[in-house]
Amino acid sequence: MLQEPSQKYSPHIPISLPDRQWPNKQLTQAPRWLSTDLRDGNQALAEPMDSARKLRFWELLIRCGFKEIEVAFPAASETDFQFVRQLIEDNLIPKDVTIQVLTQARTDLIERTFAALDGAESATVHLYNATAPLFRELVFRQSKEEIIQLAASATQKIRALCEANPQTRWRYEYSPETFCFTEPDFALQICEAVADVWEPSPERQMIINLPATVEVNTPNVYADQIEYFCRHFSRRNAVCISVHPHNDRGCGVASAELAILAGADRVEGCLFGNGERTGNVCLVTLAMNLYSQGISPKLDFSDMKHVVEAVEQCNQLPVHPRHPYAGKLAFTAFSGSHQDAIKKGFTARGQSASERWEMPYLPVDPNDIGCSYEAVIRVNSQSGKSGAAWILEQNHGLKLPRRLQQDFSHHVQRQTDSDGREMTLADIWHLFRKLYIRFQAAEWQLLEYQSESLEDGGTSFRARIQTADGTIALKGKGNGLLSAAADALKSQCKLAFAIEDYHEHTLGRHNESRSAAYICCTFADGESRWGVCINNDVARASLQALLNAVSLYPRD
Repeated sequence: MLQEPSQKYSPHIPISLPDRQWPNKQLTQAPRWLSTDLRDGNQALAEPMDSARKLRFWELLIRCGFKEIEVAFPAASETDFQFVRQLIEDNLIPKDVTIQVLTQARTDLIERTFAALDGAESATVHLYNATAPLFRELVFRQSKEEIIQLAASATQKIRALCEANPQTRWRYEYSPETFCFTEPDFALQICEAVADVWEPSPERQMIINLPATVEVNTPNVYADQIEYFCRHFSRRNAVCISVHPHNDRGCGVASAELAILAGADRVEGCLFGNGERTGNVCLVTLAMNLYSQGISPKLDFSDMKHVVEAVEQCNQLPVHPRHPYAGKLAFTAFSGSHQDAIKKGFTARGQSASERWEMPYLPVDPNDIGCSYEAVIRVNSQSGKSGAAWILEQNHGLKLPRRLQQDFSHHVQRQTDSDGREMTLADIWHLFRKLYIRFQAAEWQLLEYQSESLEDGGTSFRARIQTADGTIALKGKGNGLLSAAADALKSQCKLAFAIEDYHEHTLGRHNESRSAAYICCTFADGESRWGVCINNDVARASLQALLNAVSLYPRD
């Protein structure tokens, strides 16, 4: 990289719009959407989609609710041409869906485009030509007048072919390509000339698409350009203003959102931002951003996993694991402080009657897009005490006491530090059982017990337990069941300990018959041990939890 990049690169000059209005506006409704996955997205693939993959993508777009879909550049390849024919001839286009096709400003290509559309009930013909100085001067070596004449003549040809085929409901779209670095007044001039030829009306609908074909400035500049155009275009109320942001600066989503504030009616893009170079604007992110603000996007991503899988298969490109809303890690927290906040958020939500979604670190409810809560919190060496506890609660119904959370987190930390990898749900459950529930050689199992109330208000306790060395009989007294059982263990095992903590709860609404008990015992040397048990009988669960805690303590 250059020490002085200004010697090689020049900044793109922003438009002067001191009285801009868009910063004070707020998004209140979804724009019109156009998916260009099958055209712009497809042309950017190293291996363009065959007809089978294109058809699967088409079906996905229909299920997601797209009403305008750019399906091909039919004059560019026989594959694209035949795909358009397949959609029409096999009656695969729903009545409320309009297909769109792209063409350059050449008579032979326009005629080939209309041949592909023969028999369509509704179609948009999309014409583009380059308008920016760099392209006029370097690529095409044409004057402004020649560029305008090219667009106007092509528009006249398209209008004539539309009028010659009245059986189709026609729409026309014109794009001054590289609008974002075309002189604002020249962009207006050429679009006015095109509109003069087309004469837009409700019967002859027109879309003016203002693409950031190559993103060259900050999103606020693009918004200024859109607002300037909307203010000064003479037929503003007769046309739909569309935008087509790319993502060269990584700001495609911001550019689209600000463009809507600035007056745009429609957004063209791709699912997950596929497209030339760094891609088109991501329509999934845009739609879900609206959804997170309580605005219906008019698109359905309620099964996001299926959408991701279908797009990955069709494009043969992976969706980034941290892609907003859709990536495998989009809702995942590894950090301990994040996990603690999320856990408290879910606890508060469970205690609230409000339907409002108010959750730290989660802008939308993963359930709304078909995602489980299982992946929200995952455990590695960066996780705190709340992560593993939350996973156990969500998947096993266990509500660990805070001190047990702390104890278990130390063991989890040691394990992750040692292994250097993430712990799976199965890993966490295995470790928890090993530490607090189920033991091997040292396991003590309650076989049977009896308890009686004594005249002095105390409780007597008798039991038989199974150990690795055989059956042991226990006998003790105390001021309650657990106190009496502890007395019996102290006598039999010659141990000095005290029950420091005890908790119990049922395992949720659907498991009222099962209870979990948690007991912490502190021994004479200050060492503490936890025991846990799940059982249909809460008393039996408590006694077994006590046995699990005591059996952990090393004895001579």
